[in-house]
Amino acid sequence: MILSFDEVGDLLDEMAEQFPEEFYQRLNGGISLLPQAKEDPEGQLDDLYIMGEYCHDMMGRYINLYYGSFAALAELEHWTKKDWEEELYTTLSHEFTHHIEGLAGERGLEIRDELEMEKFRRRET
Repeated sequence: MILSFDEVGDLLDEMAEQFPEEFYQRLNGGISLLPQAKEDPEGQLDDLYIMGEYCHDMMGRYINLYYGSFAALAELEHWTKKDWEEELYTTLSHEFTHHIEGLAGERGLEIRDELEMEKFRRRET
C-alpha cells in the first residue's frame, strides 16, 4: 500500500505530537517531510535509501524525512498502513536520538550507524 504524501504528513504530525516537549529543545528547524527519495550512495541501484536525517548546519538543527524513500520501500516490500506507521515512528525516533545526543556531545548512535553500514558493506562484497 502506498500512502499519499499528505497521508504520511498527517501521520507524522500525529507522531510528532507524542514526543516530549524537551525533545524539541534547540530543534529550530523542526521536522520536515520532503517529497523526494534519497538513495544512499553506498547502495546499488535502488536497494538502499536514506529515510531520514538529523541535520546540524548553518541553518540550525532540524530533521528531514524523505517521503519518496518510504514510498519506494513500501512498494518493494508491500507495506501495510501499520508498516508505514512503524517505519515512520522508528525513523523519527532515530533522528530525535541523534538530536538529543548531539546536544549532549555524544556520538553513540552515530557510531552504531557506522557499524551497521560496515556490516552492510561486508554483505555486499
